[in-house]
Amino acid sequence: MGNSILMNNLRMKKGLFIAFEGGEGAGKSTLVNAIASALAKLNISYVHLCEPGSTVLGAEIRKMLLSKDFKVAIDTKAELLLFLAARSQNIKENISPALELGKVVLCDRFNASTIAYQGYGRGLGSSEVESLCQWVCKDVVPDLTFFLDVDPKVGLRRTRSLVKEYAAAGEADRIESEKDIFHASVRNGFLALAKNSGPSFIQVDANKTKEDVFSEVWSKIQEFLSRV
Repeated sequence: MGNSILMNNLRMKKGLFIAFEGGEGAGKSTLVNAIASALAKLNISYVHLCEPGSTVLGAEIRKMLLSKDFKVAIDTKAELLLFLAARSQNIKENISPALELGKVVLCDRFNASTIAYQGYGRGLGSSEVESLCQWVCKDVVPDLTFFLDVDPKVGLRRTRSLVKEYAAAGEADRIESEKDIFHASVRNGFLALAKNSGPSFIQVDANKTKEDVFSEVWSKIQEFLSRV
């Protein structure tokens, strides 16, 4: 698909919001970086965001939630509200302004992660968590969501070799260190969302090579833009 067509379609719809979801070690960060590079080669303006993070407040919340050195025990409801506080700030500072300018927003995690991790993994209830997500986000909803699906045990093995913000190499951060049953519940949450959501929620087999995953996702993005 030509650069001019991509740009024209983006201008028509005031930007494009793409969320990337999945469990630990699914390959989201690698994929987002590859999509960002592809957009840059076409001179398409984009912003690359992560949740929690991408704002001063979000970065502080991220440290609290991921670092095992943060010695304060975090209640499950408090954890949920911290994630949503970071999201609200990210929407106000980054996501909404970028979309208004017609940019592509690439966000590493959004509402689906909160529903899967806190609704299913923490047992707070998917409908309750989804309602809070909707209250925070209002009409800011991803145009496309890519769920990278991988068995949690496979994903967690992958994370051992990764450079991390809040854990030493080979060690797990606060979320990664949860029990297997937690990570299995998170995956079940994502699978339920994939089953019950519309065509904009796209499940991708993350067992494939990173090149194949990129090719599949990039094709879907181009296909979407050709229809708007």
